[in-house]
Amino acid sequence: MEKDKVIWLVDIGLFISFILVAITGIIKFPGLLSVFGIGYGSIPISELSRLHDWSGIAMTVLVIIHLALHWNWIVVTTKRYLGIKN
Repeated sequence: MEKDKVIWLVDIGLFISFILVAITGIIKFPGLLSVFGIGYGSIPISELSRLHDWSGIAMTVLVIIHLALHWNWIVVTTKRYLGIKN
């Protein structure tokens, strides 16, 4: 598979996992649901927590893959910003 396609798939996965972590984290935030008049008994908090946790794990793995795929760019750009010559 082409590297560009792999990067695109990883980035889409990162976006989806970020959205899931953000939304479930906001819902799980203590006291937030009561502001909207929603009780914790009305939502499946254990399933929500499981989704939040697994999405976070997926996001962590995808960030590591993302960094590995962009490592050469990171090194070259860091050296340029720090004024380090090859």
